[in-house]
Amino acid sequence: MEKEWGIIEVLKHSRHDWLNKLQLIKGNLDLNRIERAKEVIHEIIMEAQQETKLTNLNTSKLTALLLSANWDKHMFQLEFDVLHECGALNFDDEMLADWTEGLFACLDQSIEPFQENHLSISIEKCDDGARFFFDFRGIIINKELIEGFLANDKKKNFVMVQRELSEQELALEIFVPISG
Repeated sequence: MEKEWGIIEVLKHSRHDWLNKLQLIKGNLDLNRIERAKEVIHEIIMEAQQETKLTNLNTSKLTALLLSANWDKHMFQLEFDVLHECGALNFDDEMLADWTEGLFACLDQSIEPFQENHLSISIEKCDDGARFFFDFRGIIINKELIEGFLANDKKKNFVMVQRELSEQELALEIFVPISG
C-alpha cells in the first residue's frame, strides 16, 4: 500500500504541478483576466503556507503522505488545512499515517470513480494532543466497507468520533493524545 517516492519522482511531480499553475496564470493573463490571475496566485500562496505549516508539525510520515496524496491515483482530491501555527506535534506519527493511508485505500474502494470526490483534512493542535477532522464529500457506493474499516480497532491509539456517514458524506473527528 505504501509508495516510496524517490527524489527524481518527487521533483517530476512537483515540476508538473508548478507548470500547471504557471500555465493557469499565463492563460488568464493572455485572456486579460487579471483578477482571476491574481486569485490563482493567492491560491498558490495559501497552498504553500499550508504546506509550510504541515511540514512544521514534524510528522514526517504523515506529512509525506498528505503532500504526495494527489500524485497517487486516488479516486478523490485531497486538501488539508493546519488550523494554527502549531509547531511540532508529539504523537505516534507512523500509527496515524498508516491509519490514514488505510482510510485512503478504503475510500478508493468505496466511492464512485471519476466523480467530484473530495477529502478535506483539518489539523488542530490541543494542549494534550491533536485533533484531525476528516471530511469527505462525493459519491459513496459501499458504506459497509467504510463501516468495517472504521470499526477495526487494530493498532489504533486514538479516539475516533464518527460524525456522519451517508451516500454523499463521511465526517470523522480523531483525537490523538501526546506520546509519553
